Amino acid sequence: MALIARAQQGDEEACTTLLTENAPLLKSIIKRYLGKHVEYDDLYQIASIGLLKSIKNFSYEHNVRFSTYAVPMILGEIKRYMRDDGYLKVSRSLKTLSAKITRYVDEQLKNGENPTVEQIAEHLQMEPTDVIFALDATRIPVSLYEKASDSDGKQTELIDHLHTDEDKKMVDKLILKDMLQKLSPREQKIVVLRYFRDLTQGEIALKLGVSQVQVSRLENKILKKLRELYEES
Repeated sequence: MALIARAQQGDEEACTTLLTENAPLLKSIIKRYLGKHVEYDDLYQIASIGLLKSIKNFSYEHNVRFSTYAVPMILGEIKRYMRDDGYLKVSRSLKTLSAKITRYVDEQLKNGENPTVEQIAEHLQMEPTDVIFALDATRIPVSLYEKASDSDGKQTELIDHLHTDEDKKMVDKLILKDMLQKLSPREQKIVVLRYFRDLTQGEIALKLGVSQVQVSRLENKILKKLRELYEES
């Protein structure tokens, strides 16, 4: 809390310390957006901006932990960036150059030749490094959800091979808590009784004074709402 107070007063050292201490939290949030055509470094920078905004606006009167307050703001900053700036930006000149290279390569392939980078560079009168840069910049990124075969020939998604840790669990819990707060008191009570206290629909119906059929309908409605909230997060 003292660090946050110092940071809010303009102490740059305190801000740097808070960014370092919250790095695991930022990385856990970023994992949710990997594979969406945004570079990791860009995501980390945007998440850091969200964290700094959280530090600036945090108040002890919120009566919540700083991390609980910060997660929605960091998520909002990332979503705003992806909505306003798009997933991938490539300059017009690079796109034009890449198109020229592609046309030349296609022509050579039709003639049974597979030109090297040096041959492409010589034909277009440019440096070989510029050829590589143009092709790499306009290449479609590989999604982490793309299917790939492992050594046994089994189809798996690339994201399945990523390491998960306790930080991800913490972020998921914070996101769940935020979603539950958007439910009505009655809906919250049903979720707590059903999924945290393991009561049956019949037992919940007795507590609420309604039929089991009504509880079943309410539960389905709640789950649908939670799925929609999760997709928006």
